[in-house]
Amino acid sequence: MENCKVPAEKLRAFCTKEEFQVDAELEAEDDGIIGQHRALKALEFGLGIQSKGFNIYVAGVPGTGKETAVKEYVEKVARDAGSPGDLCYVNNFRDPYRPCILTLPKETGIEFAREVKNLINTARQEIPRALESDEYVSQKENITRQYNERKQELFNRLNEKAHEQGFMIQQSPSGFLIIPKKEDGSPMQENDLMSLSEEERKAIYEKRNVLEDELKATMREVKHIDRKASEDIKELDQKVILFSVEHLFNELLEKYKDQEEVTEYLKAMQEDVVENGDLFRHEVESKQEQVPFASTGASMGAMGVPWSQAPQFKKYEVNVIVDNSGVEGAPVVMEMNPTYYNVFGRIEKEAQFGALVTDFTMIKGGSLHQANGGFFVVSVEDLLKNLFTWESLKRVLKNQELEIEEAGERLGFMSAQSLRPEPVTLDVKVVLIGPPHLYYLLHRFDPEFQELFKVKAEFDVTMDRKPENVKNYSAFISTFCQKEQLVQLDDSALARVVEYGSRLAEDQNKLSTRFAEIADVIREACYYAYCGGLKEVSSSHIARAIEAHIYRSNLIQEKIQEMMEKDQLLIDTEEKKVGQINGLTVFNAGDFSFGKPTRITCSIGMGRGGIIDIEREAKLGGRLHTKGVMILAGLLSSRYAGDMPLSLSARLVFEQSYSEVDGDSASSTEFYALLSALSGLPLKQDLAVTGSVNQKGEVQAIGGVNEKVEGFYEICKSRGLNGEQGVIIPRSNVQNLMLKEEVVETVEKGNFHVYAVSNVDEALEILTGVKAGERKENGSYEAGSVNDMVQKALRSYAEKMKGYREEKSRREAKEENGEEQKEE
Repeated sequence: MENCKVPAEKLRAFCTKEEFQVDAELEAEDDGIIGQHRALKALEFGLGIQSKGFNIYVAGVPGTGKETAVKEYVEKVARDAGSPGDLCYVNNFRDPYRPCILTLPKETGIEFAREVKNLINTARQEIPRALESDEYVSQKENITRQYNERKQELFNRLNEKAHEQGFMIQQSPSGFLIIPKKEDGSPMQENDLMSLSEEERKAIYEKRNVLEDELKATMREVKHIDRKASEDIKELDQKVILFSVEHLFNELLEKYKDQEEVTEYLKAMQEDVVENGDLFRHEVESKQEQVPFASTGASMGAMGVPWSQAPQFKKYEVNVIVDNSGVEGAPVVMEMNPTYYNVFGRIEKEAQFGALVTDFTMIKGGSLHQANGGFFVVSVEDLLKNLFTWESLKRVLKNQELEIEEAGERLGFMSAQSLRPEPVTLDVKVVLIGPPHLYYLLHRFDPEFQELFKVKAEFDVTMDRKPENVKNYSAFISTFCQKEQLVQLDDSALARVVEYGSRLAEDQNKLSTRFAEIADVIREACYYAYCGGLKEVSSSHIARAIEAHIYRSNLIQEKIQEMMEKDQLLIDTEEKKVGQINGLTVFNAGDFSFGKPTRITCSIGMGRGGIIDIEREAKLGGRLHTKGVMILAGLLSSRYAGDMPLSLSARLVFEQSYSEVDGDSASSTEFYALLSALSGLPLKQDLAVTGSVNQKGEVQAIGGVNEKVEGFYEICKSRGLNGEQGVIIPRSNVQNLMLKEEVVETVEKGNFHVYAVSNVDEALEILTGVKAGERKENGSYEAGSVNDMVQKALRSYAEKMKGYREEKSRREAKEENGEEQKEE
């Protein structure tokens, strides 16, 4: 039994000064990711490869600091990458419903928009001035005079012919009239016409018809002349306008000659300005016509309204949706609210006189536009919560085109004509951050996920407790305190934090990477140091912070312990009893877990029921617990019933348990209770047991070992330690022990004990004080041993069961013979 005792020095891995080097200027690893070598390699590969589909899924449990670490690492990689250009939407002069996208070199988007604005403002001054010049007026008058002379010549010729035929031509509001004349040259009245003979009237009508045909031909020729005059005037206007603005456009064309998209846009805009010169000539009048309530809006042009506010000139604006002038290297965008419009952009609308209107200047880019050419980091959980966002993200990654469209169009609800902006060519590396289970679900049920996110970077919850990592741990603490302007930790405090990291990891050779919890402890400890007016945090402050956190959360634990002290929950910590043992469970209360002792009992009898799990029969046992009980049946048969049938009916139960029991960590405990009931040997009630067992009798590791040991220690402490109390744990769990210093000190004084066992025989000897007994070649055990008593009890049950069956058979045969004789 003594060789199973765990010495005090193995109950907690204390951190010594030799484990870390304290330096006031300690800095964390250059990559900012501590103890995550696997994840770092995956990130390095995923961010470096440029092939399609190699986007990254960063998997890890909450609290490991993966979001902050990934963002810092991606920003570091982005600083060495090239900077993308600016993105602008401009008017499509051929199809206004399809705005064009322009990609400009970095820091030139805003400048280009300003240059275009200045160009149009200058054109608004130059064009009216040119169209009011004496030279222009003279040329226009010459054109007008020439064509008026041609028209007058046609009318003179027609009048002469009409005069020769005895007619005159008069103009009326309804057109030209051909009227017969009298001999004195005055127009003939209706009475005068009717007084003529029929032959004379007929001759007049025939002549008038001929003249009407000639009049129509003349009017057609006049319209042709007017059209030709308008064309010549328009051509003159365009030449004058082109002459007045060509030098303005040439300056920009020369500056952006290497940007094909920009030069094409400038040429199209120049053509539109020349084609629509009347916008500039009659700017004020056009505003008065377009804007209702002219008394308030007609003065816009006269008052020098900014060109961007003049509706007729909005088509010449440049809408810069991405300005990378302030970005060093590639952009890194971390979207915290990935709604559809926040990610993919939107087309805004404004109400005008009862209708919603829009244009290309109301196109707003999304976070993917901002991240184009760089990195887009987003939480997969937030992404999946927002309608359309996940499916749309997969679509743009697959097509490598980012199109801005109404969300309603995805459902086919939008029927009104709206803008369809030109898609943006997408070049972005997407980094999803989420829990591991979502990765497995998406990988299994979403085929597109496998094609688009081929790199998995998984953050571990622990790292090895080796000097290099301990030093990085200290560096992280120092850097964290500097960032948050907290007081620094002294040597003892750093050591206590390292020990707390091992406690969170539940392993003496590991450190937890749940930096969120560690950071909270440091913040609270710094608060206590600040309240005490100290300039450094000591180990006492760290311990106080840990205890304070436990105190705020352990109300349920204290209530349960109080019920045990009042014997409302029955737990024995002294004496010995048959078929009764103290088991250990872990109760999870959200952010706090604690150990809870539980009485386990076993009752036996002769029969064929085998081992009956009352928890399972009451539907309070989970699948893992049921499996553990079924393993007991196999273990019992293999050890004691090799040459006989099991004629046993045993019932196992967790006493005063009113909620579901799951897990197999009490299977060895239940086995000891069963053997005690069979052998009649009492078990020590001052010991509590935990550990699962396999069919070979080996005791296997379990979880929550620290909470379980401390849970039984607390109840023993409250009732008074007698030097015999303790806990039996699997030997493989010794490395997981990071017990409270109070428990370690008590064990060191010999007032409490921790036993570690590898098999059930070692535990039986500790619990009963009787030798377990080794198995002989004939299958029996050493006389007087625990195993021997159990085997004999089972054999006795088998023989009694056999005799009972034989007696029952004789009795049934006798009754059957008696009935036959009665019938005779």
